[in-house]
Parts: sequence; structure tokens; C-alpha cells
Amino acid sequence: MPRGSSPKRERQYEHIKESAEDRGESTGRAKEIAARTVNKERARSGESKTASRTSTKDNMSSGERGGRRSGKGAQGPTYGQLYEEAKRRGVEGRSSMNKGQLQRALGK
Repeated sequence: MPRGSSPKRERQYEHIKESAEDRGESTGRAKEIAARTVNKERARSGESKTASRTSTKDNMSSGERGGRRSGKGAQGPTYGQLYEEAKRRGVEGRSSMNKGQLQRALGK
């Protein structure tokens, strides 16, 4: 986080990072997602000195965009997200399962 960040942004960063790690992202990728999201929110609310046009003019908030990408859409989580969760839970035979089988094995 940049120096001078508010405690709210620090909490937001940690929450986003932990959520990404829970979804199976690597630590580095989770940090990147969290930093980009918080930086965009800072730009949208005028907390940063500089901001790209897409950060300030985008009609969709980063939270909304994240919700659309997190597997809450019509098709649910991706095969990769399901596989990573199955791996974390130690589901036997996961490597030979398709998306539907993974969903059933995970109770989704």
C-alpha cells in the first residue's frame, strides 16, 4: 500500500488479498489483484494524485466487476477455481473429474 493510505484502504487491501487467496490465487497474484483494486477505488474517490481515465470514467465499480468474475454468474465458478478448491480440500480423483463432477464433489 502507498504511504499515507487510510486505515480503511489498508483493511480493504487485506480483505481483497485474503479473498483472492481463498479462491486459490497465488500470494503474488492475490497481492496484485488487491493493489489494483484499491488503487482504482482510491482514484475513483479522489484520494490519489494521478488517475487513469478508465479508473475514473468506468461505469462499473471494481467491486461489481469482481463479483462478475468471481464465479457468481450464470455458469458459476470456473473449472480452475473448482479444481483449486478440490485440491485444497483433498478431494480424491479430482484430476479426472469434469466441471460438473467437481461441483458435485464440492457440494456446489
